[in-house]
Amino acid sequence: MGIAFDHAPERPENIDAILNGLDRYNPETTTVFQDYVSQQCEDRTYDCYANLALLKLYQFNPHLLRDEPVTNILTKALTVFPSPDFSLCAHLLPSYILSPPSSSNNPSSNPTPGDAPLSEAVQKLTILNNLLSGAKYREFWQTLDKDDLYADLIADVGGFEELMRVRIAVTVGQSCREVERGVLEGWLGLTGAPFEHFVREVCGWGVDDTRGAKGMIVIPINKENEAKGTVVKEDVKFEQFGRVIRRAYEQPA
Repeated sequence: MGIAFDHAPERPENIDAILNGLDRYNPETTTVFQDYVSQQCEDRTYDCYANLALLKLYQFNPHLLRDEPVTNILTKALTVFPSPDFSLCAHLLPSYILSPPSSSNNPSSNPTPGDAPLSEAVQKLTILNNLLSGAKYREFWQTLDKDDLYADLIADVGGFEELMRVRIAVTVGQSCREVERGVLEGWLGLTGAPFEHFVREVCGWGVDDTRGAKGMIVIPINKENEAKGTVVKEDVKFEQFGRVIRRAYEQPA
């Protein structure tokens, strides 16, 4: 059986009690959830169920919404891709936050928060999510490095870049047996000694310098990347079609 969606082994008892009771809809618990989001960022833990509960409270109580917890929740959701957590969290945000800046040309529209810092931040994080969803890992690192706003967004999330490299490596390990070194360097955003350390020590992969222009990274066989032939056997006897064939020759009444 798979892990339950609301399962989080590091979840504190007080948070678990709130989530399993009526207090999860109590606006006074908003600060408790906000502190828990900060704790997740510091401890490198993750609790999507609790984060969604906070975003739901923001839906019911828009005046309580705070920019930092929202951006931290979305940034943490990126670290567990390819799960759909980012989309789940984003769909609980108000539509005006999800709108691109200056998306409305109507001066009387109320409000015009498409130009607000939170809206811009969400748009930036959505770009990263789309790049990850499309397996454009090299572009992900290039985009992350070219804008100072990204540095501010990921600053609160401890070990963000390391977590992202681990998730990318997991995805690559599930789909590949060999990868050219130059390609994998782009996917991981690493070169030289840090790349060698990550590949050998963290991933446990091999490096074959005798192949290719820069060498090949050899990924051990696992149940996801192992090529297996599929044999489909149909156990249907011709007699089972007898009635169908007879009906084809019957005269209509």
